[in-house]
Amino acid sequence: MSLPPANLSVGAQAPADTLPALTVSGLTKQYGGVRALVGASLEVKRGSVHAVVGENGAGKSTLMKIIAGAITPDAGTLALDGKPVSFAGPLDAGRAGVGIVYQELSTFPTRDVLANLFANREPTRFGFVSRQKMMAEATPVLEQLGLAIKFDDRAGDLPVADRQLLEIARALLAHPRLILLDEPNSALNQRETARLFAIIRKLCETGVTVLYVSHRLEEVFEIADTVSVMRNGELVWTRPRQDLSIPEVIDAMLGQRAEDQYPAEVPRRSFGTPPLRVVDMSFQHDGQLFSFDVAPGEILGVAGLDGSGGDKLLPMLFGARGKASGLSIYPDGSGPPASPHAAALRGIALVPADRRREGLMLQKSIATNTAHVALGARARWWEAVTTSVLTSRARRVISDLGVKAQSERTIVHHLSGGNQQKIVVGKWLETNPGLILLDDPTRGIDVGAKRELFLLVRRLQLEGKIVLMRSTELGELLGMCSRVLVFYRQGLAGIAECGKLDQRSLLEAINTGKSVAF
Repeated sequence: MSLPPANLSVGAQAPADTLPALTVSGLTKQYGGVRALVGASLEVKRGSVHAVVGENGAGKSTLMKIIAGAITPDAGTLALDGKPVSFAGPLDAGRAGVGIVYQELSTFPTRDVLANLFANREPTRFGFVSRQKMMAEATPVLEQLGLAIKFDDRAGDLPVADRQLLEIARALLAHPRLILLDEPNSALNQRETARLFAIIRKLCETGVTVLYVSHRLEEVFEIADTVSVMRNGELVWTRPRQDLSIPEVIDAMLGQRAEDQYPAEVPRRSFGTPPLRVVDMSFQHDGQLFSFDVAPGEILGVAGLDGSGGDKLLPMLFGARGKASGLSIYPDGSGPPASPHAAALRGIALVPADRRREGLMLQKSIATNTAHVALGARARWWEAVTTSVLTSRARRVISDLGVKAQSERTIVHHLSGGNQQKIVVGKWLETNPGLILLDDPTRGIDVGAKRELFLLVRRLQLEGKIVLMRSTELGELLGMCSRVLVFYRQGLAGIAECGKLDQRSLLEAINTGKSVAF
């Protein structure tokens, strides 16, 4: 607990507006032999945005879940506005005024938008659930977020960005006094993020307190008043944002001097294998035609706002979203795969943008996750699948990719976001693919895990793999790719050489479709 202000006598009660909105004292949580939190303590000022940053596995999500009542600490206490609290669960925390938006989307995919917005707290009229009341209350919040969806739309049919905004709207509709945002904009574009930040600032002006977790340090410096750094389950320090620089924060997160985030580009060379050639492709009937090619050993970037077409390209090349028009010749000499299963059989891999929904079986073990694609795509399907086969594959992925887990039997849901992403990548590498499609592969992972992933991508480049990488973080495309496809309004605006491009000009290109660098 915090000490009372100096102008108060012993035993006097501080005015409510001078007490911290949240006081965390000595929180500890251990899972088997893994220490997720070690004596974490901090104070969060009322009406402020307090950012918590750190690598995946640093303890951020555990801290947030304890505050939200989702898990119980082994030791330590919480206080809201100076009053000790102990939550029996998330609903209990919600009644106390604590709302949370989790990093991993938790919408109910088979229920409609309105049911998701008021899950477990549906308003009633004459004893019956009132959809009219729900719609009247939800409409201004959705308008404020710029979320143009219908109340009877199925949540599972919405794009990732809309589902993320839906979760934020659900939290706001509960009128929390403390809101926990765990990577709230990981699927949002720049315009949507700016709108969200404007809403956060308005909330703070009314006295609402925001505890904000993000891996995007530029955005942390834009929105936060105070920054706390976590490392290995401990809170390293808390400082005013105005007294900090991004390199200082990265150093504290890593516990050492930060290296350059992007590994040096490898020299281009010929591998003697065919490229991927796409000729006269179109996303729509009678739409704009475009062509490009990607050579073995090249990383080709894909950039564009949501809905520009860039988000359709990789699933289409993988056979997961409609049939690609035009002429496409893959490295094996054949045309586009008819289905994802056919793609896997041909050595084509897709790391999806939404690992929770499309990339993993969260309630299954690492062993099951790492083996299921490779075993499903094997030519000798009649061979028995043994425990030793599952175990050996999982141990190889854990070792090669540096996955932090107790064993191959660990349930994937219990891993941090960065380690989950390593499992998604690792399971596809088990198929020994020649064409690798990375769809926003660093979404929701920290700076250290990103560095490890980028090193892996460079290794694939050295091996002569063909890599297409779409990213919502433009700096990643410039740091990792030789060229970038810029999509605008369902067509290809141009192919830019990354060496002739900076982040500002790339941002202008995806927003206007024009750039002198093409």
